[in-house]
Amino acid sequence: MIRAVAVVSLLILLVLVLYVPAAHPPERILAQLRTEHEAATAYWGSGPATQMLNRALRMQETTAELTPIPAATDAPSPAGVNGAVSREMWSVNQRLFNNTYFRAVDALLLLASYRLATLLEWLPELAVFVLASLADGGFVRLVKAKEFLLHDPEMFALYASLGIVSLCATVIGFVLPVTLHPLLLPCAPLVVGFLAGRALGCFHRRG
Repeated sequence: MIRAVAVVSLLILLVLVLYVPAAHPPERILAQLRTEHEAATAYWGSGPATQMLNRALRMQETTAELTPIPAATDAPSPAGVNGAVSREMWSVNQRLFNNTYFRAVDALLLLASYRLATLLEWLPELAVFVLASLADGGFVRLVKAKEFLLHDPEMFALYASLGIVSLCATVIGFVLPVTLHPLLLPCAPLVVGFLAGRALGCFHRRG
């Protein structure tokens, strides 16, 4: 069950990542980024919002160096060739390096970087709750083993599956060009941490 949930969630994520740039132009995605930055500024203040935007831009620069998305600077120069070949090279460069899909992918990566930066901005504080949930689950598991209580594989599978779905839903939220509440992404680690702690508490341990 857990493997099936993980495979289905990853397939949905892959389909969305490939489909969204084809369905939404880069201008739509960049407008969504501006809307979310304005909402973050109004909710968190200009200081944290600016830090999140700067982190997203740094991440975008790093991503641009690692991804195979072509850039206009990579286009071969048509200089030094005859007119017909030069026109053909210009036409090929326009189709490849000014491709709407590639520019939409680049804009989508920037939006995902900004949302990831929003999550990372509050991750140190959220990590305390996540670690506390895991520690609580570990103690519950230990107490069950000492008391010779049977573990609950159905609840373990349920909590683990919900945790995988929540994690994949968070990643999907990075790439969907819809307005997300500023609190939604920072709350995702809390949900995943809680479910991971509950799953750990139901996992079998021999005393």
